[in-house]
Formats: sequence, C-alpha cells, structure tokens
Amino acid sequence: MEKTLVLIKPKAVLRGLTGHIIARYESKGLKLAALKMVDATKEQLERHYEEHQGKPFYESLLESMLSGPIVALMLEGNQAVSAARLINGATNPIEAAPGSIRGDYGLEIEHNIVHGADVLESAQREISIWFPEKEDNE
Repeated sequence: MEKTLVLIKPKAVLRGLTGHIIARYESKGLKLAALKMVDATKEQLERHYEEHQGKPFYESLLESMLSGPIVALMLEGNQAVSAARLINGATNPIEAAPGSIRGDYGLEIEHNIVHGADVLESAQREISIWFPEKEDNE
C-alpha cells in the first residue's frame, strides 16, 4: 500500500475548504492514514521545500505557508502519489482541469490550495517531516 503526503495550504484552510478537499481524496478511494493541523515552523518549510531554495518564488512561498495553519494529510492506497496528484490538478490553477482541487478552488499559482508529493521518494521524505511520530513511512 503506497503512502503520500498532501498539505492543505493556509489560504484554503482559512476559506473553510478543508472538509471539501479531504472528501475528494476519500471519494477516490484513498484512505486517510493520518491528519493534523499545524502551525508550520520556518525550519519545517525550509526542509520541505529545500529543492526550491534560491528560486525567485521561494521566499514568497515560505511567507504564504507561514500565514496560517496547514492541514497535513498522510493518504494511502493503490498508486496514492499518482492518484492524489490527479485529484490535485495542475500546479497552475488556471491550467488545472475543472473537477480537480486546484481547478475548482484555485486562481493564483502562489495560492494553489494544496501541495502534493510528486514521486514516492518525495512522499516518504515529506511524511518524515510532517509526521515524524509515524515509524511506518513506506
């Protein structure tokens, strides 16, 4: 059973979209293995987004993610990483298909509603950042 990580970003939490977003994953058949609301630290976010350090959008991304609570989800299921990414839609909400989370709820790329791990290795690394208490991250 594959596991992946999704973060519901602060703007989506503040808009009251958390339940709607979680329902999308559950409707697809992904199981909610862990969930928590967290006020992220800058250190957590720097570890999470380490591959983007030095890019022009990096600082504004950190600022956006520090602007309010984040809901972290560990989802599991058959091809969980790919399934969650399909449900999320394209990174740019303007290009995301209607019916996807970003396509239905997003308008700006900087506030694109959710983060989803891109590959299994990233999912495992990200789960260890947001759910360090979970020993079984495979």
